[in-house]
Amino acid sequence: MAAELIEHKLQLLPDLPGCYIMKNSSEEIIYIGKAKNLKNRVRSYFRGEHTGKTKRLVDDIVDFETIVTGSDKEALLLEVTLIQKHQPKYNIRLKRGTSYPYLKITNEKDPQLVITSDVEQDGGYYFGPYPDVWAASETKQLIQKIYPLRKCNGYQKRACLYYHIGQCIGPCDHEIPKEEYDRQISRIRSFLNGNVTDIKRDLKEKMQEASEEMNYERAGEFRDQISYIERTVEKQSIISNDFTPRDFFNYYMDKGWLSIQVFFVRQATLIKREATMFPIIDTPEEEVLSFILQYYQDANNQKPKEIYVPENLDQKMLEEALETKVRVPKKGRKKELLDLTGKNSELALKEKFRLIEMKERKTTGATEELSRAMGLPYIERIEAFDHSNIQGSNPVSAMVSFKDGVADKTNYRKYKIKTVVGSNEYATTQEVIRRRYSRLLKEKKPLPDLILMDGGKIQVNAAVDVLRNELSLAIPVAGMVKDNKHRTAGLIFGEDLEPVILDARSQAFHLVQRIQEEVHRFAITFHRNVRSKNSFTSQLDDIDGVGPKTRTKVLRHFKSMKRLKEADIEEMIQLGISRKVAERIKEKLEQSAPS
Repeated sequence: MAAELIEHKLQLLPDLPGCYIMKNSSEEIIYIGKAKNLKNRVRSYFRGEHTGKTKRLVDDIVDFETIVTGSDKEALLLEVTLIQKHQPKYNIRLKRGTSYPYLKITNEKDPQLVITSDVEQDGGYYFGPYPDVWAASETKQLIQKIYPLRKCNGYQKRACLYYHIGQCIGPCDHEIPKEEYDRQISRIRSFLNGNVTDIKRDLKEKMQEASEEMNYERAGEFRDQISYIERTVEKQSIISNDFTPRDFFNYYMDKGWLSIQVFFVRQATLIKREATMFPIIDTPEEEVLSFILQYYQDANNQKPKEIYVPENLDQKMLEEALETKVRVPKKGRKKELLDLTGKNSELALKEKFRLIEMKERKTTGATEELSRAMGLPYIERIEAFDHSNIQGSNPVSAMVSFKDGVADKTNYRKYKIKTVVGSNEYATTQEVIRRRYSRLLKEKKPLPDLILMDGGKIQVNAAVDVLRNELSLAIPVAGMVKDNKHRTAGLIFGEDLEPVILDARSQAFHLVQRIQEEVHRFAITFHRNVRSKNSFTSQLDDIDGVGPKTRTKVLRHFKSMKRLKEADIEEMIQLGISRKVAERIKEKLEQSAPS
């Protein structure tokens, strides 16, 4: 089932940048990655052969989810945050701090512009993280030339060379007023927040002048500086540049269903995303308002300082009810992040609908395809049988029922074989077919449109013999055959039991495969239970004074022979068993214990 879910979700992946989150059978996050194109990247894990760590990862994946971002750079930055938060076992590179740096304006008497990998609550201004370490370093050097702060690490007795060439503000030479630092810091913050138009224009003019003078090396330096600016200070909607806790709510509604997503921004990074979907009765606006109010009633969901919502929600009512700031962003990074929240809501709901459509194609579509391949009218109900025994002991049969391609577990049946001794496939098949369909006739219940036997010609012929010659029924019977590796190979059907041609990639083939696996599982499980019960009860049957009621008490309480052997006589007496009978049981078990 996990493989089918993954295969369907792979077909729904968007052609967009973002992060993908791989999960195992325990729903633990085991790997987080980024992609310029989610469709191509995620599909690559499930196509072709893999070795080593990648193979182990793929073997562990049972589900995945995605978060769409505005650019591949945002995907990379989000990947950093998610890996540091969830610490997936297959992610190694980014677990213990990131190699992606921040630019920081320090909070001290004579502040500096530095590169750091650690974000602290120290009053400094942080910008980033920047995926291109070299570009971040070069951008720092450029800022130092345009808006210099303190350059040296320690105070010198006199002004250094950097001061004389204009790359240091000069605190070693003279006292710098706080107002001058504030102006310089304001310029740097504006620059790192993306206001780079004037500087880029100036650099482009200098590059053009150098090129016209055929000073190509100098022109190349200006070109590189422009590139560094673009690679570090372009606007990013995933990472904010302050520490204000914020939640972003957005939604998408279609076909009576509402999809809501919440993005949590803490410590200047997107740390978590939550998603929910449900059918709605009221207007989507009322449903979303109700959801947000209920959301913060949960003690685990702490209210942030700011909540961002779409403009069509009642902002004032939310503020009064939640007693916190509720904002509707009009432009800029917060608007971009709110739009991304809405985009992810839309993609999640569309994925749900398309998965439902695929499931319908897999079920009713597969049944229609199977009907055409077998030359039968529409097959609404299929019943399939399998037998199980070990060298003829404890023989059982089991039947599963599928309606419109979906398992109908309320109509599953189990059969202990009563009239057959040893392993006799033909006679066993006759008994269960006779019992099943004579009962349906007697009770005037609907008959199936197709019977499948998990076996070859022997079982099919036995079933047809009983149906036609004893019960006068013309229900079609086919055999589910396996290859030499015990995997589903196809069907045999018709008067001559010829193979039914089914494409191994078709939905019809997958339906037969599911039915065969399910009836085999059901029969094996039933047989194991019968064997276990018989091995337990057989040792009690020969004990004088142990009748059906006493045996049932012992079975219900101890459940296994091991527990019964470990029990003392007093525990058995507490069940209402006489001391004499309890002593006999204990003596019998001690005699049967291996020496």
